[in-house]
Amino acid sequence: MNSSEAASDQNNCGICRSSLTRGLSEAIFTAECSHVFHYHCILKNVQHGNLCCPVCQAKWNKDNVPFQVPPPQNNNLGTIPCHFTFPSQQPPHWYYPQYPSMPEPEYPPEPPTFCDDEPLPSCTSSIQSSAPQNITVKTHTESSAISSAESIPNFPVLVSILAPPLQDSEGHGRTPIDLVTVLDVSGSMEGAKLSLLKQAVTFVIENLGPSDRLSIVSFSSNSRRVFPLQRMSVDGRESAVLAIESLKAGGATNIAEGLKKGTKVLEDRRERNPVSSIILLSDGIDTYNRTANRLLNQLPDSIRSSNMQHEIPVHTFGFGYDHDPNIMHAISDLSGGTFSFIESVGMIQDSFALCIGGLLSVVAQEVRLTVRSASPGVKILAIPSGRHVNEISDEGQQGVVHVGNMYAEEEKQFLVYLLVPESSGPYTKMSLLDVLCMYKDLASNELIQVQGEKIEILRPEVCSPAEKAVSLEVDRQRNRILVAEAIAEAQRLAEMGNIEGAQALLAQRKEILLTSPASQAGDYHSNLFETELREIMDRMASMKLYKQTGRAYALAGISSHRSQRASARGDTRASCLNSGSVVSRRGPRSRKSSYSVTPGELGQPPAAVGAFETPAMVRMVRISQKRNQPGPY
Repeated sequence: MNSSEAASDQNNCGICRSSLTRGLSEAIFTAECSHVFHYHCILKNVQHGNLCCPVCQAKWNKDNVPFQVPPPQNNNLGTIPCHFTFPSQQPPHWYYPQYPSMPEPEYPPEPPTFCDDEPLPSCTSSIQSSAPQNITVKTHTESSAISSAESIPNFPVLVSILAPPLQDSEGHGRTPIDLVTVLDVSGSMEGAKLSLLKQAVTFVIENLGPSDRLSIVSFSSNSRRVFPLQRMSVDGRESAVLAIESLKAGGATNIAEGLKKGTKVLEDRRERNPVSSIILLSDGIDTYNRTANRLLNQLPDSIRSSNMQHEIPVHTFGFGYDHDPNIMHAISDLSGGTFSFIESVGMIQDSFALCIGGLLSVVAQEVRLTVRSASPGVKILAIPSGRHVNEISDEGQQGVVHVGNMYAEEEKQFLVYLLVPESSGPYTKMSLLDVLCMYKDLASNELIQVQGEKIEILRPEVCSPAEKAVSLEVDRQRNRILVAEAIAEAQRLAEMGNIEGAQALLAQRKEILLTSPASQAGDYHSNLFETELREIMDRMASMKLYKQTGRAYALAGISSHRSQRASARGDTRASCLNSGSVVSRRGPRSRKSSYSVTPGELGQPPAAVGAFETPAMVRMVRISQKRNQPGPY
């Protein structure tokens, strides 16, 4: 730790990280290990049975910590705590405030179980009642031919699945959701942060429908269910807004307790909507669990995504420069959610809008993609699938990717690497793979199977230049994986303190990307990936910059790439979150993605949109941005 960092630690509370100004603010406690805390922060810590320093983990003498609130002492400065008497030889020191401290608010006790959720509507048949559209399966081989005498050990085949759109472009008749917001109201959220958080959650409330249900959980040193799981009818919305407005900041940060309370709301409910999710926002470091492993070990099994049948994704939002991106990313990755980095205070609402735009457009669940060898000797070697679990079985004859849920018009792409043997004769087609996609359609609540076209390749004696040409669709996905792996490796090097190594690696991968066929052809998404690498390099220019924004930006990018799902990433240049960048994507195209860039289309889209952003996400962000504009809504 350098001298400036040490000075900063002495000037900030070791629990809530807010400023310590001796003699001018709140009562201050200096522990025997020399770390300094607000009195009310360390009192809550000790009342939880924690006799170790939250900063250095040094074990304290139980006689040297404040176990109870001291009797009040009245003077012209207000009611302040009196001196404590400590029996140790080196008693901790107290500094008295000029103003009364603001401890965590007291609330009435909660029920032991949260089985008071409001019943669902008796009829939910309005959910996209007309005939559903199927997921679309598309495939591309790296080249259209392999000479008959060649054996290729790592031949890539791209398999893409594209979810259907919402039948109503405005989202009416969509699948309802049970949503729990878990919100940090620790002392550091006081002021503008809490005001903008209330505004952002109010926006979420306003955009939920009468079949959706919402619960609100707040946490600081402890957690509290502020609002039960209720339908967002007119009355429900009004009550939810009142609950949000009642929030007050105070205390330390106990993310684990907040998450456990939010999960309990969903576990105890009597009825269930088809989609469930948790949104978690925090601006600080967990006071009671300083490492990701320690916190994750406390989380209930129901938010662990190993069981793709019943996952409850936790979408985490790290707010500002003082949160712990490692913990927030670990929570989202464990649960199957996304991690978003909210760099500026004014981006809370738009970042929430991006997330709920997806959550309110789920059209398929339990999506499973299966590929199977279609010819003797063709073997599946690898399927890089990020956080989507994949299994290769039958000695490379079959591969399965568990995708989970999909948003409307969301696309997932997977490269399948094959061993392709020599052909028995020239001028014949060789079948490589059979493709099958299975999922639960939420419009009909039925299991659907979509059989993709058999993937074939020509096997001439000699390939022509056109037959050897690299598929830009395959190369684009290869570029994405290259960038995702580069970000993860650079982040690992930066965590080890090797910023120079991280910079060198990113620069090398950028050169590889720029010389790729897709990038050379002017592919829009490959250009996005290059912009992403440059942004990472800028934020890793020094260790100070990396700690300030680079770590959070990198982890948000890793989260997005691993799930192939959009997340907020600070002041991202190419995203619908950039104010004014969102325009209509409607065009003279039918059943394709609503983006201007679809497989085979390399032109610049009509607006800058980030990778993985769906039309429903963009539409919700547009509503949020319009709401924040001056003048009539």
